[in-house]
Amino acid sequence: MKEEEASVLHSGPVWKKLGPGLITGAADDDPSGIATYSQVGAGFGYSMLWTTFLTFPLMVGIQIVSARIGRVTGNGLAANIREHYSPWILHGLICLLVIANTINIAADIGAMAAALKLLIGGPAHLYGVAFAVVSLVLQVFIPFPRYAPILKLLTLSLFAYVATVFAVEVPWGDVFHSIIIPSVSFETDYVVAVVAVFGTTISPYLFFWQASQEVEEQRASKGEKPLKDAPEQARHHLQRIKVDTYIGMGFSNLIAFFIMLTAAVTLHQHGVRDIQTSAQAAEALRPIAGEYAFLLFSAGIVGTGLLAVPVLAGSAAYAVAESFRWRIGLGRRLLEARGFYMILIVATLLGVMLNFTSIDPVKALFWSAVINGVIAVPIMVIMMSMAAKPEIMGKFIVTSRLRILGWLATAVMALAVLMMAATSLG
Repeated sequence: MKEEEASVLHSGPVWKKLGPGLITGAADDDPSGIATYSQVGAGFGYSMLWTTFLTFPLMVGIQIVSARIGRVTGNGLAANIREHYSPWILHGLICLLVIANTINIAADIGAMAAALKLLIGGPAHLYGVAFAVVSLVLQVFIPFPRYAPILKLLTLSLFAYVATVFAVEVPWGDVFHSIIIPSVSFETDYVVAVVAVFGTTISPYLFFWQASQEVEEQRASKGEKPLKDAPEQARHHLQRIKVDTYIGMGFSNLIAFFIMLTAAVTLHQHGVRDIQTSAQAAEALRPIAGEYAFLLFSAGIVGTGLLAVPVLAGSAAYAVAESFRWRIGLGRRLLEARGFYMILIVATLLGVMLNFTSIDPVKALFWSAVINGVIAVPIMVIMMSMAAKPEIMGKFIVTSRLRILGWLATAVMALAVLMMAATSLG
């Protein structure tokens, strides 16, 4: 680790140095993500574990780019796209983002409710409403400086999936062999599963959220300014972003690895290959891995859902509000940013309402993933273009190494989308 990076870690408690990157990474392992990773582990065993090692550097690259855009310019992604690109590009992408996020919120709330019902019994729909209310109260009525630490604490709930692995017997020799020499297949089901992992892991709402959180933190800190206006603050913040994002994305991929591994060593090995939801994965785990593993897995679904729903709703609110030049920010009071909070509330409530309809949640989640995959590529192209423009980033344009990593992530996502289209048409 370089000397300046080490100084970021040693200038105070590491926990206090973590923020947008850690929260963004943890929110990526939401209940719908848990469902995808469980499906992959149950369906393909150890043969898909390698994907988490490939997605890690790609996530790091593109998320650092999004964070730098927010911190350098003092504006979120949507505000920067609004200033430098055609309105039809902006509004088309934002519309699709809001639709995908709302469907994802519905899936996450439904999974949380189903998991709580498994734990204590009772009405799942009522639990879903309660989760939505709790999420909205925290976002709307608790000031951002006090709300951000709550989100950070919720990231710890994901350690339930680390504990779950150690509650079952794992043949580590076979696991390491499958990672070093993966059994890659070009059969349709395998290709679709790989695309699903990439689509779940690299998602547009994460770009918008981390960029906007950098803006929030800057505005909430006395004396802090966008780096374009205060270049003397750049060294500390750019290194903090780097460390925060490396740790956050590493945490995200570590948890994804353990979820896949749990499903592989339990469900797959016992012939349970068809898992549709995270709650179904938890329920299938109980007779195979025991009560303790079931409880940890189910509790993790609830904990990560409480983190992910605000991130999904918040990223939609940031994107829409910035598009229309509305006042934004969880640091503002309700009446100071009515449009921003209206989007946040409506997206969450629509997510709840979808759970009361006859819409198939599995199919809805599939289409959410499709939309996310389709819009991720143009958003990543725009981000990489903005990050290299001096008129936007000033002297803080991205380095050549970060540029290569970001474009590589974009190319991989584009390939994933093309593969998804080919397998769907086939």
